[in-house]
Amino acid sequence: MQVTPRNGQGGTPLSRRKFITLSGLAAGCLALPACGAPRRTRSLADKLNIICVGAAGKGSDDIENCAGENILAICDVDEALAAPILARFPKAKFYKDWRVMLEREKKAEAVVISTPDHTHAPIAAAAMRLKRAVFCQKPLTHSVYEARTLQKLARDSRVVTQMGNQGSAEDGLRRAIEVVQSGLLGQVRNVHLWSNRPIWPQGMDRPPGADPIPPGLDWDMWLGPAPARPFKKEVYHRFKWRGWQDFGTGALGDMGCHTANMPFRALKLGAPKTVEAESSGMNSESFPESSRIRYVFPERGNMAAVDLWWYDGGRKPDAFLLEHVEKLLEKVPDSGCLMVGDKGLLFSPDDYGSRFFVKLWDEEELVLSAEHEGVGQIPFTVARNRFRGGTGQRHAQEWIAACKGQGTCFSDFAAAAPLTELILLGCIALHDTRRLRWNGEKLQMDNAPETASLIRREYRKGWTL
Repeated sequence: MQVTPRNGQGGTPLSRRKFITLSGLAAGCLALPACGAPRRTRSLADKLNIICVGAAGKGSDDIENCAGENILAICDVDEALAAPILARFPKAKFYKDWRVMLEREKKAEAVVISTPDHTHAPIAAAAMRLKRAVFCQKPLTHSVYEARTLQKLARDSRVVTQMGNQGSAEDGLRRAIEVVQSGLLGQVRNVHLWSNRPIWPQGMDRPPGADPIPPGLDWDMWLGPAPARPFKKEVYHRFKWRGWQDFGTGALGDMGCHTANMPFRALKLGAPKTVEAESSGMNSESFPESSRIRYVFPERGNMAAVDLWWYDGGRKPDAFLLEHVEKLLEKVPDSGCLMVGDKGLLFSPDDYGSRFFVKLWDEEELVLSAEHEGVGQIPFTVARNRFRGGTGQRHAQEWIAACKGQGTCFSDFAAAAPLTELILLGCIALHDTRRLRWNGEKLQMDNAPETASLIRREYRKGWTL
């Protein structure tokens, strides 16, 4: 029997025995770090007891992706936003304060966190200290210090973790990692990532005055560890919080954990040496309307040094780099990833890396990976997600299965925290026009000590990590 991976991201079929062998190897040592401590293996039909923080928007999606489990309780600071999902899960208890929910729901085994960026880390840290498994939306944290803290807590507590960059579940992304690491492109020295974000307001100052807090909204809980400020209608809550520095991480924080995921994993990038940014203008309140950020990474083992470029707000790589893309698609997509190597290039036209094209320099044009002869000769070494359904559902199911002792998570905190740290370093660079020298061991910018307050943000009184 011949087996071809889901979505056809491959080429030459493998024998069933070889495919199973390679998948087992990948799961054991090649694909990703182990996710949590050895756990009692349970049947996938044995329901997991889950509590959820954040009930609207992405929160609603994340809860639905866990609908086959026991949803014990749902927490949201806004009763009106929570109403639809509570109607969908009438047996779930409702809370406004996640701290109370964590304390009272003794049977909970796992926590889903789908809140604004600035509240991710306190909730996740509290859950892991209680030995609850954690699924947390991207970006994992709001500050670099928080990312380091959660990574250590995950390692020490040995609970199952997963960050919600759902493209990690895609066969295409995992196949792209295999292709890059096979050496087909030669040494990759440049990576270009661009995004259609922001799709919310940025570049503005804080508005004056205050508006009445809507009934059912706990504004103080919404602020959480962030500095106190008055409520303003349709300015922060709902969704527009992403553009504000106290709450979100801008365009880069929103999409970087998606678009940078594949090259970060494929090139084993780790921490950069330097990061520098230019933008349409940065103030003390919100992120800029557009930016370009450059990271420089050192050599890593037998891998060459890499320059990684990020563009948002309508900015894109230079035209000569995009000629290959225009020849393929006629129009350059609003989001994408272009990896340029000594022997060729790889292009993905979406944020998840779920579909990609390859062109070697002696070839005429980009070719879909599944149809590229060279790609077809590359073995499968990364375990595939074994679940069916949409991308988000498969990503969540991988986490749920790991919680039951069956398998591992591709985007656990050991992998997600360094990626998040990289993204947040770019956010810090937007505050300074210099080329910043990052010292990961000391958790500081060596030539910009004033950035310390951005690396580790001070929490509002009464809140701790």
